[in-house]
Amino acid sequence: MATLYVSPHPDDFRSLLALVAAEFCPSSRPRILKEDPPAALNARSRPTLVLGAGDGDSVLCGATAVSWYLASQGKKAGVDVKQQSQVWQWLSFADNELNPVSCAVVFPLMGMMGVDKKLQQSSRAELMRVLKVLDQTLEPRTFLVGESITLADMAVATAVLLPFKYVLEPSDRKVLTNVTRWFTTCINQPGFLNVLGKIALCEKMVPVTPKTNAAANAQAANASPAVDSADAATNGPPKTEAQLKKEAKKREKLEKFQQKKEMEAKKKTQPPTEKKAKPEKKELGVITYNVPTAPGEKKDVISPLPDSYSPQYVEAAWYPWWEKQGFFKPEHGRKNISEQNPRGTFMMCIPPPNVTGSLHLGHALTNAIQDTLTRWHRMRGETTLWNPGCDHAGIATQVVVEKKLMRERGISRHDLGREKFIQEVWKWKNEKGDRIYHQLKKLGSSLDWDRACFTMDSKLSYAVQEAFIRMHDEGVIYRSKRLVNWSCSLNSAISDIEVDKKELTGRTLLPVPGYKEKVEFGVLVSFAYKVDGSDEEVIVATTRIETMLGDTAVAVHPADSRYQHLKGKMVLHPFCDRKMPIVFDDFVDMSFGTGAVKITPAHDHNDYEVGERHNLPFINILDENGLLINVPPPFLGMKRFEARKAVLQALKDRGQFKEIKDNPMVVPVCSRSKDIVEPLMKPQWYVSCTDMGKQAADAVREGRLKIIPDHHLKTWFNWMDNIRDWCISRQLWWGHRIPAYFVTVSDASVKPGEDMDGHYWVSGRTEDEAREKAAKRFNVSADKITLRQDEDVLDTWFSSGIFPFSIFGWPNETQDLNVFYPGTLLETGHDILFFWVARMVMMGLKLTGKLPFKEVYLHAVVRDAHGRKMSKSLGNVIDPLDVITGISLEGLHAQLTDSNLDPLEVEKAKQGQKSDYPNGIPECGTDALRFALCAYTSQGRDINLDVNRILGYRHFCNKLWNAVKFAMKTLGDNFVPSEKAQLCGDESVSDRWILSRLCAAVGLCDAAFKAYDFPAITTAIYNFWLYELCDVYLESVKPVFGKAEEDSTSQRQALVCRQTLYTCLEVGLRLLSPLMPFVTEELYQRLPRRQPQSDPPSISVTSYPDTEELCWHSEEVDRDMEFIMTVVKTIRSLRADYNLTKTRADCYLQCIDSATASLVQKYSLQIQTLSYSQAIIPLTATEPVPEGCAVAIASDRCTVNLMLKGLIDVEKEVAKLMTKKGDLEKQMEKLREKIGKSDYKEKVPVKVQEQDAEKLRQSQTELEKVKEAMDNFRKMM
Repeated sequence: MATLYVSPHPDDFRSLLALVAAEFCPSSRPRILKEDPPAALNARSRPTLVLGAGDGDSVLCGATAVSWYLASQGKKAGVDVKQQSQVWQWLSFADNELNPVSCAVVFPLMGMMGVDKKLQQSSRAELMRVLKVLDQTLEPRTFLVGESITLADMAVATAVLLPFKYVLEPSDRKVLTNVTRWFTTCINQPGFLNVLGKIALCEKMVPVTPKTNAAANAQAANASPAVDSADAATNGPPKTEAQLKKEAKKREKLEKFQQKKEMEAKKKTQPPTEKKAKPEKKELGVITYNVPTAPGEKKDVISPLPDSYSPQYVEAAWYPWWEKQGFFKPEHGRKNISEQNPRGTFMMCIPPPNVTGSLHLGHALTNAIQDTLTRWHRMRGETTLWNPGCDHAGIATQVVVEKKLMRERGISRHDLGREKFIQEVWKWKNEKGDRIYHQLKKLGSSLDWDRACFTMDSKLSYAVQEAFIRMHDEGVIYRSKRLVNWSCSLNSAISDIEVDKKELTGRTLLPVPGYKEKVEFGVLVSFAYKVDGSDEEVIVATTRIETMLGDTAVAVHPADSRYQHLKGKMVLHPFCDRKMPIVFDDFVDMSFGTGAVKITPAHDHNDYEVGERHNLPFINILDENGLLINVPPPFLGMKRFEARKAVLQALKDRGQFKEIKDNPMVVPVCSRSKDIVEPLMKPQWYVSCTDMGKQAADAVREGRLKIIPDHHLKTWFNWMDNIRDWCISRQLWWGHRIPAYFVTVSDASVKPGEDMDGHYWVSGRTEDEAREKAAKRFNVSADKITLRQDEDVLDTWFSSGIFPFSIFGWPNETQDLNVFYPGTLLETGHDILFFWVARMVMMGLKLTGKLPFKEVYLHAVVRDAHGRKMSKSLGNVIDPLDVITGISLEGLHAQLTDSNLDPLEVEKAKQGQKSDYPNGIPECGTDALRFALCAYTSQGRDINLDVNRILGYRHFCNKLWNAVKFAMKTLGDNFVPSEKAQLCGDESVSDRWILSRLCAAVGLCDAAFKAYDFPAITTAIYNFWLYELCDVYLESVKPVFGKAEEDSTSQRQALVCRQTLYTCLEVGLRLLSPLMPFVTEELYQRLPRRQPQSDPPSISVTSYPDTEELCWHSEEVDRDMEFIMTVVKTIRSLRADYNLTKTRADCYLQCIDSATASLVQKYSLQIQTLSYSQAIIPLTATEPVPEGCAVAIASDRCTVNLMLKGLIDVEKEVAKLMTKKGDLEKQMEKLREKIGKSDYKEKVPVKVQEQDAEKLRQSQTELEKVKEAMDNFRKMM
């Protein structure tokens, strides 16, 4: 085992880094010793990691080496070479940038060095500068490298630990929002908590009272030489001469650093406090819309736009106006929806959310995708309908209202009776049931609310009744007694989707409703049945021992030689006089247990089929409440899990118990009641699915129905080709009561029927119709017929299955049915492919003869940032409205307290929230949420949604806002756009390029929308706005507007530029509108119109840009500009290398041929502007370059020469490089010496060898660059 020697000082950040890294390698965590390493190891500093025996090459010293090794063992040093390089870069940043300045600020507070207020102030300003750089980097990220915590986060977090504890006051943290978010996320990870405990952040920067004694202080951070030397006399072994020299060198470096900072502070004309007063991150401010606007009236667009983007301002008032104007109705802009639209029709119905439901991120994803598609089709000019609706959610709604009655009035539904209870449900629905509609509006969903449907409305209820009667009359719906999923708590059968499969690894105690004590699951009990007429016994095993009371056989495999002699024999039931046959059946697994299986046909799905094959008795031992029936005393009337204990004890008493052992298993749990689901024999109504399933499968095989993405086809065919009949009875009161009647005939010639006999059941739209059917069937007069309507209601999925046509009035011929059925598309989550999609296809084909839609697009399932399923008990279920408006951590906790979770789960969930959202969730706005969800939706993969990443898209909205504001100021108040977007022929190279990129973005969006490739849409739009329009075009045309009034040519050029800019804004906003409807409407309304009299009133009903309208894409222009931008980036890189922040230098571009030189000449103004150069001078390959230039290769066609002579102190730069060269050579010499040792390859781990080789390679590259730079400087001397 490895041993890690660390300092005991609680603030030694270097030792803390090693300890945190050790937490992330659980399989090989070292032994921790808070003391100096033995002198024999010759370890230079703590932390020190001793691997194995502890001889030379097995000792790692220093925080960087130790933490890298430990993090690599825990796979936290990067997943590939690129990530490892990034991690190494952040280690260097922590060591060289953060640690020195942190120490300079914190050590005086801790009494480790004298307090110089000026120096401390300048050091503090420098710390804030470095942290602001880090803050910008973290803006779009959760972690520094990749999608999870790495050594980069550990190193930088421990480097800023002391500032966060002792220096950064709340006002500082407000400025550093991203750093603070990231830091609190890190320190709340279990690996950090185990080492650091609970960290209290600084409230006020004051001197720190030491928390440890002098002895402990003597062993403080290795990075704190002041401590090591000051207290060495009081504790620890005497320092060697080498150690003292090293400490002196450290002190010298620190003093130099402090002097440098002092000088910088003196140079500054303004004190840091004045700078600090400047508001940071203005875009996160809350600005509200306060102009009085009646609901449905148009928002004020005359007042100036606020300085920065604020979701609350932008999203106010637009939705009611859109709705009142009828933009979401297919009738908008049309006289008659029945008239043929040459552009086509788009119809999609919403997957109806439960009436009990409130919005979750799954709904938000569904609606973001569906609304984006709907808005796109509407803007394409198609007759567009997105039909809203809500599901009555039988079980969920009944449970909610039953709980409400018990809580408020102390009564059950049985106390009220069926009719009054249903009245109570309707009352609840009318009060609370449209909550989810308000939430959908908040998301900007452009649904036609006048067509909203509820599955219990009279129109839909009539369709449900008609569907049942037609299918029953055809024999497709039939009556049968079979096993169903039974919830004893709900007293109802439940569908497969309402059964959660809880996986157990072994013995587990689970809570069960109605039982005070937890019940044991996950064990296999073995017991013996005696063979009749002999002393032999057959040993069987079961996970549900109480079901042996309903056993009617023992099964063995026909090929099992152990039991051949028992053919035709019986075994005896120990608790009654039942003799049970030993049957031979292929389903038995000979290798499992003893190879003999107990058979309980009435309570197990596999046993049911064995019972059918061998004609065994079916003995039901459970009633609907889970009490034992048809069993001998003392078990009769017992609760099922109390009987479990009693049966086990009785078997032990009789000597027939053999053993009990752990057994991994899956326990079926009712998702609504959390009860353990029992397979139970019940007479129910079933839909015969064999023929309908074949038709549904054939529709896909023949290409009439397309499923996207196609990797779901395998699942589709597997389900359809192996489909079982569908149980549609539910023992509830809320729902569509089954229109079937049991017939009793008062005639001696007709024998009485049984409940499960379908012949004695008739269906009818009314009782009179049913009576006539019965009289006809039994050939008696109607007065001899007595009817009893089935008490049960239909499975909720039955009404959902006919939703695509019932919403349009089927079976009646209506205009909507003729125009909008079949629909165009069904978009939903892949998790309900079978439960809903398959049933809609089957029932659509059966009842209308048509497929309900042409395409099915299945989106991914949303998971949290760690890839876990959203679950209340994990505390990771997020309400999209909380992301839109923002919520504090306390607010998130309060939601848990109000939920139905038990106290233990609440506490666990709170920890989850604290870890993921230490500062709560910032206000992101609807547009950012929608854009993020679409950006994440890669086809067929689960979505690991990090809420903090959504904030990045809020910043995108702000950049969009600022760009449009700047552009509108540039256009001026009197700007009039041309009537049509077209080229005039006078466009500059910048104009031609940006219009080409705009056309490329239009083409990409068009293709991606058709392919349902949402990330491609978001990427194309994001890149155009941010990286092409803002970063390049707006910057490159500033000189054009700067000299617009100089002469007529300049005026003409500026006018063309304004037209180009307007086209980019107007088309760019239209491109973005389906994804971000609010911010695009707000900005679009501020732009002048091309044709004010005829242009549409809202961006939501303008035309979507297409490649016919925007056909100026030029690959040649794109190629040229790509080359020019490579040159620009190379110049910028050179400027950064030589720290030319404000100084402009001449730039000589040596080109390989005259064509390249003329291209550079053509774009010289753009290069000069974008690279901040003084002048751009193209040279051919033969023309000489003046001396005194720094050189960099832009491409094989062009070399950049940046004139530095006279701009920098050459001798000073050479001296700095000489020092760096010496340091690098020393490092390389040490590494080569280490690698060259004879036993290096045998003793040093492969990972460390790879790291050493990489370090050597990086140092070599750096050394070559240093030498090259020195040569360049010497030429200038």
